[in-house]
Amino acid sequence: MLLLNQGADINAQGGQYGNALQAASGKGHYDIVMLLLNQGADINAQGGFYGNALQAASGGGYESVVWFLLENGAGVDSQGNGCGNAFQAASHEDRGKIVCGLISQEGNFDD
Repeated sequence: MLLLNQGADINAQGGQYGNALQAASGKGHYDIVMLLLNQGADINAQGGFYGNALQAASGGGYESVVWFLLENGAGVDSQGNGCGNAFQAASHEDRGKIVCGLISQEGNFDD
């Protein structure tokens, strides 16, 4: 929060994850993802290895982050860099529950 209060660009691009939202999503940091979105982070910003935040969370297996991103407008079909889209990222990393949740878009990962 300190960096944001000092005027840091919340959507700055660069690095392995592309931007702060993708990095937080790709590591499963739900509270940081929520903070960044509340502060105006672009939920569908492209860049980095995964391509966007939803792909990063899907590949990382972070179900609560995936559902939160979907609830807040993440594009499930958005194409990105190395992983193509969220379905491909989740499939590549053998995240079956996330694949099912993405298909249903209801976030029910308990089935």
